[in-house]
Amino acid sequence: MVPTHLQLFKRLMKINRRRFRYFLTRLETVKPRGVNKVAAEADKEVWAETDCLACANCCKTMTPTFTNKDIKRISAHFGQTPAGFKEQWLYRERSTGDWMNRKQPCQFLDKSTNKCSIYEIRPDDCRGFPHHHKKPFTEWVHVYKQNVEYCPATYKLVEKMMERMGRV
Repeated sequence: MVPTHLQLFKRLMKINRRRFRYFLTRLETVKPRGVNKVAAEADKEVWAETDCLACANCCKTMTPTFTNKDIKRISAHFGQTPAGFKEQWLYRERSTGDWMNRKQPCQFLDKSTNKCSIYEIRPDDCRGFPHHHKKPFTEWVHVYKQNVEYCPATYKLVEKMMERMGRV
């Protein structure tokens, strides 16, 4: 049986987790000159090679944070009150107070196509994922450390940066 793209990614992540986390931690502490340029160039290449619909691992394994604005917009789309939407789909995380999906995969993911059924009105957190646009790179490394575990595009970005920057 040939492994899927997602299965291969998960295997590679297991093998490289420590190395990637070490590299990202070094970027965070050393803050090498030129890292933003390297990240931007690698990111362009990554998106030319990436098809999110072939994966959708973010929707399958993570939950976005729903802002009040998101909740109002999405609940209106379904003809629900914000309170009704929260009651049906969300829970409030105790430590942060954030509104999150009750279950995974995301209730709005069409598993047969890997498409979001509310794509046009999706939460802002989904809209920005995997947050490669946040600058400067070294101020957002904590996000990359989290997302590299779930997102093949982030994995590829870090891999390309490691190839170009070597030991930091």
